[in-house]
Amino acid sequence: MKITIDGHTIEVDAGTTVLEAARMIGGPSVPPTMCYYSKLKDCGGKCRCCLVEISKGSERDPRPMPKLQPSCVTAVQDGMEVKSATSERALEARKAVTEFLLINHPLDCPVCDQAGECDLQNLAYGNENFKSRFIEQKRTFEPEDIGPYIQLHMNRCVLCYRCVKLADQLTPERVHGVVGRGDHAQISTYIERAIDNDFSGNVIDVCPVGALTDKTFRFKSRVWFNKPFNAHRHCTKCSGKVTLWMFGDTVQRVTARKDQWHEVEDFICNECRFEHKNAEDWVIEGPRKFEKPSVINVNNYTEPIHKVKINTDDLVLEGDVNKTRRK
Repeated sequence: MKITIDGHTIEVDAGTTVLEAARMIGGPSVPPTMCYYSKLKDCGGKCRCCLVEISKGSERDPRPMPKLQPSCVTAVQDGMEVKSATSERALEARKAVTEFLLINHPLDCPVCDQAGECDLQNLAYGNENFKSRFIEQKRTFEPEDIGPYIQLHMNRCVLCYRCVKLADQLTPERVHGVVGRGDHAQISTYIERAIDNDFSGNVIDVCPVGALTDKTFRFKSRVWFNKPFNAHRHCTKCSGKVTLWMFGDTVQRVTARKDQWHEVEDFICNECRFEHKNAEDWVIEGPRKFEKPSVINVNNYTEPIHKVKINTDDLVLEGDVNKTRRK
């Protein structure tokens, strides 16, 4: 099947979604996502961040689709033509969706552990959503401990359902989900039951915002002060391949490795994540490259830094302006 996105034509297999085809092309044509996760089944179509304009349905039916479509759940048709970064309608709709997601979201970035690697933060800056027209009172919740290692901040949740889908597909028994309807909907456990299984910590990695945080890392450091290193260890429960976030020689936290779309490559167990915080427990492979542009890239030490050369008189650089004038 052939599909054209922003003038770029690519051949894909039947059943490929528009979003997956856009990721094959890369660049600005890739729509942003908040709920879609390629490693999870039946995940997507809820946040509407990835809306695109389909200007040609297919070769058999070339009529354009009148409404914008979520690219993560729209299957490619042969001859389809899509506008993503080149569609004013799609870009305006994404800005509106971002503003909607920020309606109840608190200004927690200065104290949130997710700051620097937050998909919503990157989405807001990318769409230049610096102002809100929402004047009503935001809904608020108290932080809730939903396990020995996880704390839930429902104020920051955007109801992407990723953590629910992960618990359904990765763990033997899901004890949390969406409670309530409409603007009363929230993620919670049944009568404050604890999320306690060998892979429960992965809900922290799949959460696109700071709603589910690592209690062992809370307020220890900002992520851009840490250096990420690829490391591995022999583990009978998971692959043992992780990213160590280190401050000096101290391991501040352990996370699963993520790809360029900020999605986990291999889910890891709680033993690797929480119980091995010593560098001696790991075989460190080397520095990890940053997957996608974010605030954390300010501390990107994996790219060469070129010395800036200023084309001016040497005396000016030394600070003696009088000598320059006399010369």
